[in-house]
Amino acid sequence: MDGEADPDGGAEFRHLAEDAGAEIAGFLTVRRQRLDPATCIGRGKVAEIAERIAGEEIGLVLFDRMLGPVQERNLEKAWSARVVDRVGLILDIFARRARTHEGKLQVELAQLTHLRTRLVRGWTHLERQRGGIGLRGPGETQLETDRRLIGERIRILRARLARVAGQRATQRRARQRAPVPTVALVGYTNAGKSSLFNALTDTRQYAADRLFATLDLSVRRLAGDGGGSGILLADTVGFLRDLPTELIAAFRATLEEVNQAQLLLHVVDGSSPEQDAQVAAVEEVLREIGAGDLPRLLVINKIDCTGEEPLVFYDPGGVPRGVRVSARTGQGLGLLRELLPQCLGKQRLRLSCTLGPADGALRSHLHRSGKVLEESFDSSGTGHLVVEIDAEKWRRLQSAYPTESCQRSDLPHTMGA
Repeated sequence: MDGEADPDGGAEFRHLAEDAGAEIAGFLTVRRQRLDPATCIGRGKVAEIAERIAGEEIGLVLFDRMLGPVQERNLEKAWSARVVDRVGLILDIFARRARTHEGKLQVELAQLTHLRTRLVRGWTHLERQRGGIGLRGPGETQLETDRRLIGERIRILRARLARVAGQRATQRRARQRAPVPTVALVGYTNAGKSSLFNALTDTRQYAADRLFATLDLSVRRLAGDGGGSGILLADTVGFLRDLPTELIAAFRATLEEVNQAQLLLHVVDGSSPEQDAQVAAVEEVLREIGAGDLPRLLVINKIDCTGEEPLVFYDPGGVPRGVRVSARTGQGLGLLRELLPQCLGKQRLRLSCTLGPADGALRSHLHRSGKVLEESFDSSGTGHLVVEIDAEKWRRLQSAYPTESCQRSDLPHTMGA
């Protein structure tokens, strides 16, 4: 069921339901100017659907939107059937796909964070006061007990994920000391990221034509001796329209690899009629995790389905901005390999820095590592600099001299030849 206009006519929602193992009995679009605070869709539609549920013995109703806890409870009571919203559906699929220990921890954390707001479902035992011989306590209700237990489990999961994140950070620092540049694959789910990852790294990571086929982070060195050798490629979880905030928070440690990459390959399904909307959804998630200003190269995949030829796109300044490829057939992968060293080797940042007398060491390094475009000093000895510097060199300086005194005066960009 869809509570608002769906850009793809419900195709993605059907795919989600099927991937979750649901047998679809029917699809109904409900349009309202204002959503009903009690039932989302209004009493008339609730009564209409109740008749169909009773007649066809339907046991599950899915909504392609997020429902409030009260709405979910009221609908389940009216229909005597289980109601699952878009967030619950995606969480269920993630739970099915998780394979590694870290992936299972992340999914459980997201599920419990979501469940903590759902403890008003109307089960009578949740509102009874604990009591009786040997059970009298400080007056804690069962609902409060459930919330406390969930809160304790969430704290345990966060602590475990923090340890895993620490191990990943140690591995990342080791790679940065090498230094080996890292390129991260990002994109809408089912765009072909894992297939592209396998083709470029000569690995056999699981890939399938299904949503969220892989959830776990993988990092491998690009295969071969040609262009791109010596580069690490990271495959990340696919994004989705209206991705639950609980999932973004739970997978933040994994997505941190995206923030630390020197270049993002934004993989797009070139055969999808909704590719513009999918690109916008990915960009929104990238901004949310703090990676919105990282340099990227658009990779339009699946040209074997569209019949197009491999091609590199350039902006008016001659800077490569995209490439058409097919991960399945290998078309265009040679062009992509040639572009990677070119993009990685010429990334520049422009910084506006305000440095005090105590920041002399950082100022000296900026002069040696970058190009100082402007520099002036005020009466207190504070220096104001505009510096152009290689992105990778700036990342290393930030690790050695953590500071908030240098801000980007424009976005990272790739310098033309």
